[in-house]
Amino acid sequence: MKIGDVAEQTAMSVKSIRYYHDIGLVKGNRGANGYREYNAQQVSSLLFVQHCRELGFSIEECRSLLLLKHDPKRCASDVKKLASEHLQALEQKMQRLQALHQELSGLVAQCQGGDSPDCPIIDGLSGKCCHDN
Repeated sequence: MKIGDVAEQTAMSVKSIRYYHDIGLVKGNRGANGYREYNAQQVSSLLFVQHCRELGFSIEECRSLLLLKHDPKRCASDVKKLASEHLQALEQKMQRLQALHQELSGLVAQCQGGDSPDCPIIDGLSGKCCHDN
């Protein structure tokens, strides 16, 4: 299957597929004409990587998971360890995002808007105390 057909079937961009090929994550086979050709297993691997990326796994984590996927002697504990570490990192990011949300929500709530140049948001982003208004 040519790269354009793979892109259509997987809803991935040709650029992403080429990138994964270039970094050796999922390599297509080069035909005599120089075009990349992908078989069913390679398309399946691309879909796997796509799903991993949607879950926020890094390229290197995807590489590790893909190696484990294709290893019939893999240990599920290795897969779980990698996924658990990623889950922990996601939870930390979520906590940080929640704190950022609370901080920004507070700044927005303090700002009256209008034509005045006084702005608690600017003050807060500048590190000035804006709670005294």
